[in-house]
Amino acid sequence: MSLIEIKDMYKIYEMGSDKVHALDGVNLTIEEKEFVAIIGPSGSGKSTLMNMIGCLDTPTSGKYLLDSEDISKFSDRRLAKVRNKKIGFIFQQFNLLKKMTALGNVERPVLYTGCRRQERRQQAKEALDMVGLTDRMGHKPNELSGGQQQRVAIARALVNNPPVLLADEPTGNLDSKSGDEIMKMITDLHEAGNTVILITHDSGIAEKADRVLHLSDGKIVSDTRKGSGI
Repeated sequence: MSLIEIKDMYKIYEMGSDKVHALDGVNLTIEEKEFVAIIGPSGSGKSTLMNMIGCLDTPTSGKYLLDSEDISKFSDRRLAKVRNKKIGFIFQQFNLLKKMTALGNVERPVLYTGCRRQERRQQAKEALDMVGLTDRMGHKPNELSGGQQQRVAIARALVNNPPVLLADEPTGNLDSKSGDEIMKMITDLHEAGNTVILITHDSGIAEKADRVLHLSDGKIVSDTRKGSGI
């Protein structure tokens, strides 16, 4: 079943008298349980496409169907609800709240679902347990290593059980050992049935995915699946 359908999507920015086509007629379908990497150099459009998939921005024209729902013209308020329910974000910079514990950071997305305090706390504990941080729940970000902070971010992405995990350069701020551990965790999450979309400029990281989309000048120039040679 198609989880994501993007149809003839354009994102155009006006720079004075010039128009920049950050996305230039993109068509894309992603099925449930796929592991897709989106790769391209700076200025290729991959960050813009990530923002569209993650409901952080809306297209100039075209359609975006997420879980069969056309969200292309949603208001900011409705997009925020979609993000919280259907997209789990894993960012390069971790984006953790510095004054909150690991448990508090992971519990935060559940706060907006209306769950009772006891229930959302239990969900957060279970998510932290999944990433091996049961003994670090009471620690604040500055008391954790970079790899541990990214694990907290992964737990936060998982806590609402969203249909899409969107990872933006998830190993970019980590040493090679921690980066390998995080990529193994993301791969394991995919093998457990999660749909994963990975944004990266690193071809070595992209090779972990089952499907690699190459972007250039706002267009998808190649779409390769493992073993297909296409």
